[in-house]
Amino acid sequence: MIYGSVCSGIEAATIAWHPLGWEPAFFSEIEAAPRAVLSHHYPNIPLHGDFTTIGANDYGPIDLLVGGTPCQSFSIAGLRSGLDDDRGNLALEFLRLAQRKRPKWLVWENVPGVLSSNGGRDFGAILGGMVELGYGFAYRVLDAEPIVTGK
Repeated sequence: MIYGSVCSGIEAATIAWHPLGWEPAFFSEIEAAPRAVLSHHYPNIPLHGDFTTIGANDYGPIDLLVGGTPCQSFSIAGLRSGLDDDRGNLALEFLRLAQRKRPKWLVWENVPGVLSSNGGRDFGAILGGMVELGYGFAYRVLDAEPIVTGK
């Protein structure tokens, strides 16, 4: 399985998927500190900046596109601007990249607040965008507390 990762951070997906033999085609991250970590640990993997500029033919074909676009605009701890916020709108840019790259699979991660953002309409727009592109979907809300606290 060949995947492309956007909003890569320090690349949790690669740590999880490496034992499965899955290989990254590219990472995309704009923040300096995570970029330095990625460059250090994965010097042979192309590191793109702004994922909205990745073209259809860049980095070859991929089977899966993964990304955790910024959550601040959806989080109940934030201002709840949803898709009206530039950061929230990156969820739609994720779909536009999927349209350009045409992977078989998408994995999009965010916070539970996305379900209720704008009365649920933001999440509906994201799922509707997936359907328009020909993808089915399933979603889960996972409790990260046991992972973080070890309970």
